[in-house]
Amino acid sequence: MPDLRLLYGKAALRSMNRPASNEAFRALLAEGLGALLLAATVIGSGVMADRLAAGNTAIALLANTGATVAVLAVLIGLLSPVSGAHFNPVVSLVLALRAEISWRLMAGYAVVQVLGCCLGAILAHAMFGLQLIQWSFHARTGGPQWLAEAVATCGLLLVVLGPKRPQDAAWMVAGWIGAAYWFTASTSFANPAITLARSLSDTFAGIRPTDVPAFIGAQIGGALCAALIARVLFAKRASISRDGVAVEDRTGSAVTPGVSQ
Repeated sequence: MPDLRLLYGKAALRSMNRPASNEAFRALLAEGLGALLLAATVIGSGVMADRLAAGNTAIALLANTGATVAVLAVLIGLLSPVSGAHFNPVVSLVLALRAEISWRLMAGYAVVQVLGCCLGAILAHAMFGLQLIQWSFHARTGGPQWLAEAVATCGLLLVVLGPKRPQDAAWMVAGWIGAAYWFTASTSFANPAITLARSLSDTFAGIRPTDVPAFIGAQIGGALCAALIARVLFAKRASISRDGVAVEDRTGSAVTPGVSQ
């Protein structure tokens, strides 16, 4: 399974930094489609779980978690060779700050990620016969929830930026989000695009529009914190080869082969 860290490298996205290219179009399409399916799964599984759980919130959250973890793993495996499978503006932002993708590509990704997630909310509503566009009244506010969002997003970015075997990328990202559903007070949104989309859904997964800015602020703060930690934690190190020559130890650094097209 493709390694997100590998796919986010400079050489991996070199061709996609030409916005007029076919590769860039495919990457934007992949990001939009992935965001749409992710949001539809999060919101749709919340609706289904709420209907079947007979008021048992723990069972509903467990079902919502399982669906989210599964779709994340599948979408990362399917779409990471095309776009890197960000599906999340703060992931794209941190990679742009690290000069691993261009700011122009980052902006395009952010637009399609938000649009895709919002369309995913509408799709979920349509599948369950609900009003297509609605405002959520689900209150999610306060210091503990903001801290939880910062922690969830920081952990997610550390998983993305850290070293891993190629086949581990999908389960590590999905596994972190699944765990953070349960150990954070906010149930781990960790994504500004899906936070906006969930404000359009007065369902189990919803969030009041008035609570969105603080959640997004916490997510950005957590992502920037992860970027700083990663610079130290995953810094390139020198090791000594058998013949006594210093060589680069890449266990904590980016690997940058090209993306398979």
